[in-house]
Amino acid sequence: MASASEKVFVAGADLKTIAELEEDALDRYLAFGQRVFGRLSQLPFPTAAAINGAALGGGLELAMHCDGLIAAPSASGKPYPIGLPEAGLSICPGWGGTNLLPARMDPAEAIRLTAIGKPMKFDEAHGAGLFDAVAESAEALLVTAKGWVAERATHGRPERDGAPSRWIGRSNIAADCVAALDALPPDLPDTGSARAVVAAVDVGLTEGWQAALECERRHLIHLRRSPEGAAAIQAFFARSAAKS
Repeated sequence: MASASEKVFVAGADLKTIAELEEDALDRYLAFGQRVFGRLSQLPFPTAAAINGAALGGGLELAMHCDGLIAAPSASGKPYPIGLPEAGLSICPGWGGTNLLPARMDPAEAIRLTAIGKPMKFDEAHGAGLFDAVAESAEALLVTAKGWVAERATHGRPERDGAPSRWIGRSNIAADCVAALDALPPDLPDTGSARAVVAAVDVGLTEGWQAALECERRHLIHLRRSPEGAAAIQAFFARSAAKS
């Protein structure tokens, strides 16, 4: 999976839609996205996201439904952002990000970054081990991604069970994620969005993937109309309008 843009992978979901839809409509919108992303994770062959630029929020969640994340430095040389910035708008991820990012890097750091809504730059994400492979250049990205997929295809068809191949409920990561929850960093903010992130991680570990998705939806629907969420989203739109 690759972007048609030369500079951006996917910048994220439509915040205007999230802010304006009524509760039932937003729940259906988020659930539909979860099902579509889920279908990608269940394809009967290895999959990879070829990340060539900013991958934020829903864009990174889309990528993390693939088996592998393959990235390349920006063609311009300027490091691009990667992460889940939703908590910076006093909301939370809605397409599985809370349960996906901690399975691809240090769980405690992933939970912390998601809870404060702080994306990483490309170099930081590379150093954190987020990527399964990194191409030498933007021009080599697709070749590198195809090679990664081809190598895994030699092992036969991947097993699929309804959840993404890399999420916190897998036996090889669950214990580390439980430990990360038990030792949350002292600087974790006491905000509704941070609490929502922690709750979704806890639900994923104790109740499973689908329950975690439902938890994310429930919190996101509430947070976007909370005083903090509404104010943060309004401020975001104001900043965007001032720049245009």
